[in-house]
Amino acid sequence: MTEKKILIIGLVWPEPCSSAAGTRMLQLIDFFIAEGDQVIFACAASKTEYSFDLRQKGVTEREIELNDDGFNIFLQEIAPDMVLFDRFVMEEQYGWRVQQECPDALRILDTEDLHCLRHARQMAVKTGQAFQTSDLFTDMAKREIAAILRCDLSLIISEVEMKILTETFHLDPSLIYYLPFLEENLEETDLQNWKSYEERAGFMFIGNYLHEPNWHTLQTLKTKIWPVLRKKLPGVQLHIYGAYSNQKVMQLHNEKERFLVHGRAADAKAAISQHRVLLAPIQFGAGLKGKFIDTMLTGTPNVTTTIGAEAMSGGLDWNGAIVDDPELFIAAAVTLYQMKDKWLQAQQNGIRILHTRYNSASFLTTFEETLKNLSQNLKTHRQRNFFGQILQYHNANSTKYMSLWITEKKRHRP
Repeated sequence: MTEKKILIIGLVWPEPCSSAAGTRMLQLIDFFIAEGDQVIFACAASKTEYSFDLRQKGVTEREIELNDDGFNIFLQEIAPDMVLFDRFVMEEQYGWRVQQECPDALRILDTEDLHCLRHARQMAVKTGQAFQTSDLFTDMAKREIAAILRCDLSLIISEVEMKILTETFHLDPSLIYYLPFLEENLEETDLQNWKSYEERAGFMFIGNYLHEPNWHTLQTLKTKIWPVLRKKLPGVQLHIYGAYSNQKVMQLHNEKERFLVHGRAADAKAAISQHRVLLAPIQFGAGLKGKFIDTMLTGTPNVTTTIGAEAMSGGLDWNGAIVDDPELFIAAAVTLYQMKDKWLQAQQNGIRILHTRYNSASFLTTFEETLKNLSQNLKTHRQRNFFGQILQYHNANSTKYMSLWITEKKRHRP
C-alpha cells in the first residue's frame, strides 16, 4: 500500500472531551492512519488545555496563520495527496491556495453538519415562525453550497441533509457522501459494566455551551421543563454538565430547585452513566447529536424532540421518547424515569440503533473504495462538476482577494 499524505486543515484543534465535532475528527484521523497514510493536521486557532495531543497518534501538528503566503510554501513543501477541510469556512479561507499550489490533490470537505440548516432553524425559533424550506436560501447557504461545489467530495453526517442537498439545492449525488459517526459495536463486557436502573439517580443534560443549540436547550430546561417536572418527582435532581460552562451557565445553579450545574465533566460518558435519563428538549440544530450516541454507549435512555433525534434512528425505535409538546415531554420523562420495564426496553433500543446505524465496519471499506476510485478518476469527476470548475475559475474572488489584501496590509505594517 502506497503511503499518502493527508493534510487536514482544522477550524480548531480537536477537543473530543468538549464536542462531538472533536470526536468526529479523531474518527477520520484514525481511519487515515489505519490506511497507512501520513496525516498532517494544520490549524490557525490557539490550542487549549483540552486540545487532543495528536502527536500521540503519530500525526504531525502544524500551526498556521490566516491570510499568510507562508501557507503556500507549506503546501509546496509537503505536497499533499489529499486535503480535508474541517467545515466550509476552512475551504473558503484556504481552498484557493490549495487549488493554486496542489491542483491534483483530492479536496474533501467534512461539513460536520449543514450550517445553513442549523442557522435557518435558529432564526425561525428566534422570530417565532415555523421553519420552511424557503428559509434555507440564505447568504450562508450560498457560501456553504459554493464550498461543496469547489470540493471533489463532501462528507455529510445526516441522511436528512443528504436529501436537502440533492432535492432542495439539486447537487449532483457524486459530490456528497453519507458518513455518520463511526462506532464500534458494544461487547457483552460493556453491557455488564453498565450501571443498573437502581444504581442511577436523577435526570441530566450535557453539551458544549459555545454551541448555540445547547445553550438554548439549557434555557428551555430551566424555564419550561424543570419547573413542572421537579414538582411531579419530588426529591429528584437535574444535573447539568458541559464544556465551556461560562458564568451565564453556572449562575443557573439552584440547589433549592434541585437544578445542579456541575460545569465540564472530566469524562462525559462516566457522567452520563451516573444518571437515569438524559433530557434534551432541542429546538433547533442540524447534523447528528453526539450526546445521544453517548447515551446509547452507556445504556442511558433519553427524552428529546424531533429535531434532536433527526436522522439518528433510521426508523428504529428510539432509546427513550421523542416528544415536541412540553407537557407531553414532561409526561414522557416521568414515565421513563419511574417505569423500569420501559427504561430497559429503551436501553435495548439504543443498542440496536448503535449496531445497525453506526457500526464503523459497515462504512469504512466502502469509504476507502470511494476515495480510491475518486483519486483514480479525478479528471473525469471534475469535468462532470462543471459548476465547481466555474467557481474555481472565478476563484472565490471575495475570499481570495480579501485574503490577499490582508496579506499585503500585514506585509507593509510599520
